[in-house]
Amino acid sequence: MALGKINKLETFGSVDGPGIRFVVFTQGCPMRCKFCHNPETWDFAVEGGARLPAEAPFEISAGDLLKKALRYKSYWGTEGGITVSGGEPLAQMDFMIEFFEAAKAAGVNTCIDTSGVNFVRNEPYFGKFKRLMAATDLLLVDIKHIDPTEHKALTGHDNANILDMFRYLDEIHKPIWIRHVLVPGISDNDDYLAQTRDFIRTLGNVKRIDVLPYHALALAKYQQLGIDYPLKDVKSPSPERVANAKKILETALDKA
Repeated sequence: MALGKINKLETFGSVDGPGIRFVVFTQGCPMRCKFCHNPETWDFAVEGGARLPAEAPFEISAGDLLKKALRYKSYWGTEGGITVSGGEPLAQMDFMIEFFEAAKAAGVNTCIDTSGVNFVRNEPYFGKFKRLMAATDLLLVDIKHIDPTEHKALTGHDNANILDMFRYLDEIHKPIWIRHVLVPGISDNDDYLAQTRDFIRTLGNVKRIDVLPYHALALAKYQQLGIDYPLKDVKSPSPERVANAKKILETALDKA
């Protein structure tokens, strides 16, 4: 039995997949995205390290976490269910498999919000990933930056394996929603947006594309944690630039 490392729970999420969701934020992430709004989830340890006031990460079994979630099932309706976010859920594969297989056995809609940074087609990870996908209904996935050099500068990691995860999810016809954070001076660039659109056009499993305007609302968290916020001087994109990005990216869903 694997124990999940959990940062926090949200019992009434409305932006983390279809319908009303019970949202689990896992503890621990290998990425260091400059615009991350959950820096308190970076550390894989549930004790010690930088913590927000009154924060209490914890460990829990898949069965006990599912019991907590099912208390709210009456609110989910026909579309809602459970979303696991982070942190990075795919860094806790054994726990995720146990949790989602139990959730599916209970008739729950399951969704993963992931960066894909852990994805590889090597064993034993790949076999575990395939097993987890069999118990997963939907993935929320980010294209943080389409250019590999810019992606590494933005997140600390290359994007080759992340884009390969997108291709694999297309191969198995697993539905995904794509989000793209629009950051002035970084991803708010028409050439990069067009490249992102062209990549999305190669996929047949994309059900939705969301452009998320960059904001600095997490600055207070960084200050409380004593972490430098590298984008503190970056302004949010204008409504016109957000509309431009939506116009470019959403054409990827146009049917020929």
